[in-house]
Order: sequence, then C-alpha cells, then structure tokens
Amino acid sequence: MIGLGTFGATVARDLQRFGNDVIGIDVDERLVASYAEDLDQALILDARDDGALKEAGVDTVDVGIVAIGTNIEASVLATINLKTIGVKSVWAKATSKNHHRILSKLNVDRVIHPEREVGQHVAQVLNNPLVRDYVSLGNGQHVVNFRVPESLQGKALSDLNYQQDHNLRCIGVLRGTDYIGHDATSCTLEKDDLLLLLGSRQDLRDFANAL
Repeated sequence: MIGLGTFGATVARDLQRFGNDVIGIDVDERLVASYAEDLDQALILDARDDGALKEAGVDTVDVGIVAIGTNIEASVLATINLKTIGVKSVWAKATSKNHHRILSKLNVDRVIHPEREVGQHVAQVLNNPLVRDYVSLGNGQHVVNFRVPESLQGKALSDLNYQQDHNLRCIGVLRGTDYIGHDATSCTLEKDDLLLLLGSRQDLRDFANAL
C-alpha cells in the first residue's frame, strides 16, 4: 500500500485483518509510525524511487495499490514504478477525471474513485428507503438488497413478477441470518426479509418504484 492516508490506511489494515501480508509505505514518518503495529511492515520510503521499492521487496508482492491522492505526479510515478519492477497487479486511486485518464493510459488493473463510489452508494440507498445496499458487478449489472415492506407480508415471491415485468433475477432471500437460495421463488415473504435481485440499474429502479 503506497500512501497511508485515511483511504490507504483503512484498506491496508482491513487487508491485514483478513489475514494478508501487507507492506505500508509513505514518506510521512508520523503516518508510518501510526500504523507500524497494524501492518507486517511500515516503511518510510519515496515510491518515486523504483530502486528503493525493489530494495524493500515490493517487486515480489501480488498486488500494489497506489493510494496517493494529493500529489498526482507522485501517484503517477509510483504507479509507473510498480509496473516497471514487475508487480503482477496494480490498482491506483484517482482524484479527478484527468488523473483517471492518466492512470488508465498506464494500463493499471483498476482505477479507484473512493469518494465518487461512496457517494453513488449513499445516493442509491437514500433514493429509495427499501434499498438497503447494492453492489456493482460491472457491465451495467448490479445486485440490490431490498427490504420487504409490510405491504408484501404473506405474498409469494413469485407473485412479484420481477422477472417477467422487470427482467430481474432473484439470487435469494435473507431472513435474519438464514439464506433461502434456489428455493426462494416458492417462499412466502415476511416483513423485513431482504430480497437480493440482479439486473440493470434502470430495471432495478423501476422495480423499486413499483414497490
């Protein structure tokens, strides 16, 4: 993880918590000291120096993430260096359209827009009170988690006509901690069940509005 600001440090610590070996890198001695106990390694290092990255063993990692946000030049140079020293997969944080465009030209594996992605997520959830959460799968497809309202209590899932009227697929129903999978279409809905549907954003929005 190159850049231990709020975004980079959050990702790095969670990856460590999930059982991954994580190297955190930053030029700010204070930040590095703050996370030294949380990560396998926390290094004060300038990622614009490819030799320093190699010396630190960064060329052997599976994934390199550039989380530098305020200094676009440093972000671009760190990204180029990760690609140059042979890191298998490189992700990079972008802070603007131009930053995104430059990173894309460098053929990074994924460009991340934390603020925009979180903003879209919040707007989607706020837009319809029945939407509890959603995940973008790419290619225009999303999985949305709908809370079943009291008005649908006792109805069969098949009565919602989500496939015929809205071109959606049901992944399943969550009832508390129980997951009702392939048998979901025959289940009787209860208030506050969570209905997992897959489809395009527009089809999911039309379904939500119909509810």
